[in-house]
Amino acid sequence: MTLRDRISSWTFVLGGATAVLGANLLPLVGVVALGWSLWSLLVVYWAEAFSTVLLAAVKTLFAERGSPGLSGQIEPLHELREKRGGWNLRATWPPIYPRNIPFALSMLGVWSVTVLPLSIFYWLAAEPPAVLSLDLVLGLGALVVAQVADFFFEYISTEQYTEVSAQEIMRTPAQLTVLVLSLGVFAAGGGRTGGLLTLVSVVLAKTTASLYRLYLEHVGTPIIGPGDRLVDEDASEPPPELELPEVEVQARVSVSATSVLLGSVWSVAFGFANRLGLGALAFLGLAVVSREPVWVALGLLIVCAIVAARVLSYFFRYGTVEYQRRGDTLVAYDTLLEAPQWIVTVDSFTEFSVKNAIADRLLGTGTLTISGVESVDGGEAQVGPVGDIDRVVETLQLPVEETERPERDPAVIGAACVLMLCFVAVPAGLFFSSRVSDAMAGALTVLFGPFLLLPVGVLLWAALSRI
Repeated sequence: MTLRDRISSWTFVLGGATAVLGANLLPLVGVVALGWSLWSLLVVYWAEAFSTVLLAAVKTLFAERGSPGLSGQIEPLHELREKRGGWNLRATWPPIYPRNIPFALSMLGVWSVTVLPLSIFYWLAAEPPAVLSLDLVLGLGALVVAQVADFFFEYISTEQYTEVSAQEIMRTPAQLTVLVLSLGVFAAGGGRTGGLLTLVSVVLAKTTASLYRLYLEHVGTPIIGPGDRLVDEDASEPPPELELPEVEVQARVSVSATSVLLGSVWSVAFGFANRLGLGALAFLGLAVVSREPVWVALGLLIVCAIVAARVLSYFFRYGTVEYQRRGDTLVAYDTLLEAPQWIVTVDSFTEFSVKNAIADRLLGTGTLTISGVESVDGGEAQVGPVGDIDRVVETLQLPVEETERPERDPAVIGAACVLMLCFVAVPAGLFFSSRVSDAMAGALTVLFGPFLLLPVGVLLWAALSRI
């Protein structure tokens, strides 16, 4: 880096530090000069955290670098993590990457099922004094304007999106969320206003954390040392985009859209294996128990929205792909994003197998799996579902000898159906028992229903896979 670049970089950092100081010390002016209480401070930080989460969710969509993922966590619409390529909303803006959508939804989901309902319950239960005033509204507006300006003039204009991943962007909203929750707990038990020293300490602590985060993002050298836990060294990886082989397309095959849509029905259950999905199911269950039509309708609307999003996401993952033979390579090419999804060399050592997919058995379509694909997480890629698997093998010149699936087994189908009826009969019998009220039956179903879904789902899969 030249001396001019170094001076320019430090000038940029100092300018950013000035903006961060101004935005973070504004609440301090309110506390010292305008007599803000702890309630006022909580309102300011809640609004700042909420706007930060919304803008961070937008920022993640443009992040160019790849994200390794969060260990032990399934993000909403997680299958989009495998999508490569993006599309441009505006010619002068960077592309939006579908692989970052799960991280944006994960942030919004955390707030939707934790911070937001807790905040509503807190304000309704605590009944804090009215804190809105002209100076407080102006302060809130200044914080929001500063964040929007940072998005356009720093993140977009200086192309900061090329240096970060969606997973890295999630750190700041997470820290602010912890601060808001901690401050809310302190406000609930610490009296109506809180001491001046306490308020000033809270503001200075947050300002110091914000400045340190700015330093790490633009300078990159931790002051605390290599053991600094505020920095996640594994939160970013190179962009996952692939280069197409410089060979003409010799053959191409499209997928069966009907089979993709039918296959998405089975995967809808995974759409609820996260905070947002579980929270939606819990809300619907409580609404059914309360028997309030408005709450039941709202719960059904949320669940239907998740189901629709899951189906569309699954179709976008597999339904917009065509498979191309280019020389000695097979390419999965997304026709909507105009980007290759995976590339594998086809030779006598390439391992193909036939997938026993339920949608294929019902519609007569077929799906192949390929092992050892380096450009796919887990090393297994999918070809299909396609209308005629034998014709596809011939068209793409794949070294596949056997394309038959397991034979139909009526014994397995019958045994699985009988066991499913036994599991379903337990909660169903509660509603027909005179000793159990409908409300109690509904509550027990909500509590123990999820535990019954797992064996019922496994048995349903076993029956359909041999139909």
